[in-house]
Amino acid sequence: MNFQFYGFVILVFFSIVLLIEAGYLWWRSRHSSEAKRVESRIRMMSAGGHGNDQTMSILKQRELSASPLLTRMLLWVPRIQVVDRWLVQSGLNWSIGKLFAYTVVPPFVVCVMGFLFYVPPLALIAVMLVAGMYAPFKVSRAKSKRMKAIEEQLPEAADMIGRSLRAGHSFSTALGMVGDEMPEPIGSEFRTTFDQINFGVSLNDALGGLANRIPINDLRYFVIAILIQRESGGNLAEILGNISQIIRARLALLGKVRVLSAEGRLSAWVLGLLPFVVAFLISLMNPGFLRVLWTDPIGNKLVGGALVMMMFGVVWMRKIIRIHV
Repeated sequence: MNFQFYGFVILVFFSIVLLIEAGYLWWRSRHSSEAKRVESRIRMMSAGGHGNDQTMSILKQRELSASPLLTRMLLWVPRIQVVDRWLVQSGLNWSIGKLFAYTVVPPFVVCVMGFLFYVPPLALIAVMLVAGMYAPFKVSRAKSKRMKAIEEQLPEAADMIGRSLRAGHSFSTALGMVGDEMPEPIGSEFRTTFDQINFGVSLNDALGGLANRIPINDLRYFVIAILIQRESGGNLAEILGNISQIIRARLALLGKVRVLSAEGRLSAWVLGLLPFVVAFLISLMNPGFLRVLWTDPIGNKLVGGALVMMMFGVVWMRKIIRIHV
């Protein structure tokens, strides 16, 4: 019996098992739901802090890109942290490097495809602009949806903190309860604030970071009321109850305003898109009918004047239908 052969087979077997286990542990540490949750919390804490450097040095700094070279290049861009905070507020797990890639690469691919397969220059430029604006539009859309969800959840969070204070819990413990009990996205934000306080960040800086990460006026009023109460005293539970009632009343009034202005918003969309839709249909049915608009100098002036007047019309309709409550 060849014991060396069997020993080699057994060693190979254990090596494969250990390799699979190492791969699983690596994947779990990088891509599991728990690892993503911890990374998201560290990312929000590092991007949201605005205290002094000595206080916030205990928090991990958010990387602008996975590439060190691209990170050093991005650091030379002025106000790049504003873009980074914009990404954090959207809730997407994107870095600035990924946003840059998603913004630059698609137009380049479209341009190459347009040269390989002949596409009219105007259509190619339009498609390149749409491809380049997709990533910023997605981030902006995600941020708007996330801020709206937090605004709707804020009254319930204020009521929960007030009930916790009436039950005898401390304010930081109440923040932790909101972070554990409330759903996303407001739960993770309050959990981040609670973690910052536990890490040694002062309450004022932690609440300031919360208001910095979430640019909502109602949340800023919430933070200001808490900070004033800490200086002057008073019944914080009653103050938070009044704030939640005011926020609910404002959201109800805003819903009524949106219903009443729905017809105006639909009219603005129809009037804004109708010229482009009609021009597209005419170009399909009779391609030579509109050619004079970009081949004749007078046609170019007419198109430019029409676009300028449409721009003023869109801005004017937007001013009419956007009612701040």
